[in-house]
Amino acid sequence: MRPLGGKLWDGNTPGLGPAHLACRCLLAETEAGLVLVDTGFGMGDVNRPVPRISRPFLYADRPSLEADQTALSRIRQLGLDPRDVRHIVMTHLDFDHAGGISDFPRAAVHVHAAEAAAARERRGTIGQLRWRPQQLTSPMREYATGTESWFGLPAIGGLHGLPPSFRLVPLPGHTPGHCGVAIDTGQGWVLHAGDAVFMHSELDEDPRCPPLSRAYQDVMESDRAARLTTQAQLRRLKREHGDEVTILCTHDPVTPPAALRFARAPAALPGVA
Repeated sequence: MRPLGGKLWDGNTPGLGPAHLACRCLLAETEAGLVLVDTGFGMGDVNRPVPRISRPFLYADRPSLEADQTALSRIRQLGLDPRDVRHIVMTHLDFDHAGGISDFPRAAVHVHAAEAAAARERRGTIGQLRWRPQQLTSPMREYATGTESWFGLPAIGGLHGLPPSFRLVPLPGHTPGHCGVAIDTGQGWVLHAGDAVFMHSELDEDPRCPPLSRAYQDVMESDRAARLTTQAQLRRLKREHGDEVTILCTHDPVTPPAALRFARAPAALPGVA
């Protein structure tokens, strides 16, 4: 996404022109087929942005809707077949995360039950704008909060059809059913924390976030107390288990160096992990 405001959004881009924000997805090759964590914007958004994306967010976030940047195209660029994507695990269902679901009609979509309910109800102005029924046409497998513990956080295992290496980790606040998606890679855990934070620097003991990204989080939060608690839990997770868990978020354009060891052919696809 390219919202105007430069470093006030991303902390790095000089001036107040277009910032550079990512819509980070993860792709895992597993014995159950390819598993995609979030989908970013999809081909439907590229071909017909409105009404799949609400006009206020289309103009404010200024997404770069390029076909070769969609998850569908990126998977092909890796030499893989998008038809082999058997599962999509969603951190949440905001328009910039769920736009590509329709590109993978064979895939089962997994999501927290509270998130699916909120997306159906679309309460309030923000609810009407963030959850887009045009993107959410696929049936979804919904999960209530589980009883497992994952590094001291509640977690949901046993996701239907997925390997046991996957967990949904409820991280509410940005949306009611917002989750992280944890994957045991065999070389350590990766946690895609979605929009629980917007910048990886928010996970530092002295958390920092560019002012416009911070303001955007405030506007989009469903529950401030829950969001701040979630962020505190993630900082504790990094502090106590940072050697075992690599935490990623969606919109920070810089991938933490620790995550690059999990990347497939990073030289062929710059910026993708």
